[in-house]
Amino acid sequence: MWRMASITIPVQNKDHPHVRSMNVLRDLPVVADLIELCFSSTMDNDGQRYVNDMRRAGRDDGFLHWANHMAETTSLPLTGYVWEENHKIIGNASLIPFRDRGKRIYLIANVATHPDHRRRGIARALTQRVMDHARKKNATALWLHVRDDNPGAIKLYQDLGFQEVARRTTWQANPDSHLPQPWGDADVQIVPRHPRFWPLQQDWLRRLYPEDLNWYAPMNLRILRPGFWNWFYWLFMDFDLKQWAAVSPRSGAGDELLATLIWMPRGGRSESIYAATRDGEEGTSMQALTKLLLHTRRALSNHATLSLEYPAGEMTEAIATAGFKPRRTLIWMKA
Repeated sequence: MWRMASITIPVQNKDHPHVRSMNVLRDLPVVADLIELCFSSTMDNDGQRYVNDMRRAGRDDGFLHWANHMAETTSLPLTGYVWEENHKIIGNASLIPFRDRGKRIYLIANVATHPDHRRRGIARALTQRVMDHARKKNATALWLHVRDDNPGAIKLYQDLGFQEVARRTTWQANPDSHLPQPWGDADVQIVPRHPRFWPLQQDWLRRLYPEDLNWYAPMNLRILRPGFWNWFYWLFMDFDLKQWAAVSPRSGAGDELLATLIWMPRGGRSESIYAATRDGEEGTSMQALTKLLLHTRRALSNHATLSLEYPAGEMTEAIATAGFKPRRTLIWMKA
């Protein structure tokens, strides 16, 4: 998803006289147009909605004047730099500040160069500028993500010292109450997640949704833990959390857990689900995950598009068989 480009206190860049800090009072709509131009071929509905939100914010005088006084003081993306020639913005890079356990983290986003001005080092210069800005702000880490089908950008970021931490694919599918019952072994059953499954489920979630990325897309495992107080919290908050498990019945020894799935409503156009299973792609695990995803598509038929983020290259056949289509694969890089 594309994040809002932004402003900062003007800083003179002696090495690149065309680089200046973005002025949200006048630049926001122009930068939105640039982002749309550069990423239109890969932009999904969320990305398009984001660009439209940028344009609307650019027409809101109240927001603009507020934002002009709030750069660097909130978690909103209000810091960035542009490349301007002949009074025309042809390049952009944004910095989005995050806080993680008291540490300041920056995400570099919206690195874009107008197609008519590429291969001139503009993206490199802008990325170096925002990196310098983050270092001066005593950032403990710099992150970015880039699509895996953009080798030029990947090489640029590697040259600037970024190293790959993770690859994650976003899958999407529409809910459908008329889906047929899952095929395959009748021994795999879908049931509500039982509390006794929690220790194993927790281990799977920690592997598949790593703590290194928790600052960006936090998953609070504590609120998923079984127990009266968590149940009371969800009841008090009127929050319709759902959890299912795919199990294989074993006589005399209890059910064997094969896969789990969590749905937490977000109220947007896309609803996030979190699937987890054991490491490796054994036939039973793949079948269980497919059944679980099909069950979820039927059970949530009155909700928005379902979105599943999963480590790239893992369980692709099982996820695709359940009717999910890959939207993009992002490489997360850190410097």
